[in-house]
Amino acid sequence: MLSEEQLINLLSNLEADNIERTVSLSKEDKFGEAICAFANDLPNHKKHGYLIVGVSDKGTPCGLTVTDQLLLTLGAIRSDGNILPQPHMTVTKYSLPDGEIAVVEVAPSDLPPVRYKGRVWIRVGPRKAVANEQEERILTERRVSLARSFDAQPCSEATIDDLALGQFDSYRRESVAPETIATNHRSIEQQLASLRLFDPDRNCPTYAGILLFGKNPRFYLPGAYVQYLKFPGTELNDMPDDQAEISGDLYSVIRELEARAKLIVHSSLRQTSSFGESINSDYPEVALRELLMNAVMHRNYDSNSPIRFYAFSDRVEIISPGGLYGEVTRENFPNRNSYRNPIIAEAMKSYGFVNRFGYGVQRAQHLLEQNGSAPAQFEFDEHSVLVKVTKREP
Repeated sequence: MLSEEQLINLLSNLEADNIERTVSLSKEDKFGEAICAFANDLPNHKKHGYLIVGVSDKGTPCGLTVTDQLLLTLGAIRSDGNILPQPHMTVTKYSLPDGEIAVVEVAPSDLPPVRYKGRVWIRVGPRKAVANEQEERILTERRVSLARSFDAQPCSEATIDDLALGQFDSYRRESVAPETIATNHRSIEQQLASLRLFDPDRNCPTYAGILLFGKNPRFYLPGAYVQYLKFPGTELNDMPDDQAEISGDLYSVIRELEARAKLIVHSSLRQTSSFGESINSDYPEVALRELLMNAVMHRNYDSNSPIRFYAFSDRVEIISPGGLYGEVTRENFPNRNSYRNPIIAEAMKSYGFVNRFGYGVQRAQHLLEQNGSAPAQFEFDEHSVLVKVTKREP
């Protein structure tokens, strides 16, 4: 967090290209573009960028009253899914002698290029611009050298022939702005690389590329599937009524998981008055879906273990390989988020499987409460996360 003295120095530095000043309070696209550009850090300053709201181009406060709603609006830009991958940023209110201002501090991303609504925004001196192909290539090459997550690492045994490129074309249309696609003259390898799905230096797909568009992801990632079992009773040693190994590209896996979740939900009508009825469900379908999406997004794909999706007569269990990750602890879960697979998370948002980042578990718990169900229980160890959802009694 900036001190007041540091902030005053920033306001007086009218030449710096890591600062954007604005008096506007409602131009959310302008805010999003600025945050995206700072996250991309094309000049490679390796310094934070600052969006300062309530200040004129000359660096003087304009008499703004910084409300809680404005701070919420600025903070929500991080997780509304329009900036991918998510930037690391903080929002702070300052009360200076000449007035109040809001400051959004943005750290350079280690997974560029970052996009806002499908466009790669950068700083060119004191102004913003959409990156051209050469600038985007620079960001892509920088990302390769900075990549830390498993899904961004190269799958060196694979080649581009292991990818179903027709599926990539559909995904690209969901992830990249139409005008960017229309003016794109790059090779398919470069297009994949710009979305962190291909490593141009090693000339091979990344693990995210294999998971999303691989013709046979389990050949390279043996644990990349979901084991589904439906039991008539409450014990694992019962003979299952139904079972499946759900595998393939991630889109197909998630679609089948949605269908399986729908099949285990049973609803009935209950008379609430002479003229009213309510629908009772043993599980809220959307809550199960959110918990399954959370498992797919956050699991450890480097593990040979699958996700386990077990439906018993009295409960549902979802077991995901990989314990809590990054900054997430037992104490701050689920209010703190840290993404083991940021590229997979970005893809799930682009496909529409995730509406917002960081709210899946909270939403599931809210839906369970609305349904009259007990809250989902979470158990953590070093290697896995277990979620238990108890069946609602009639």
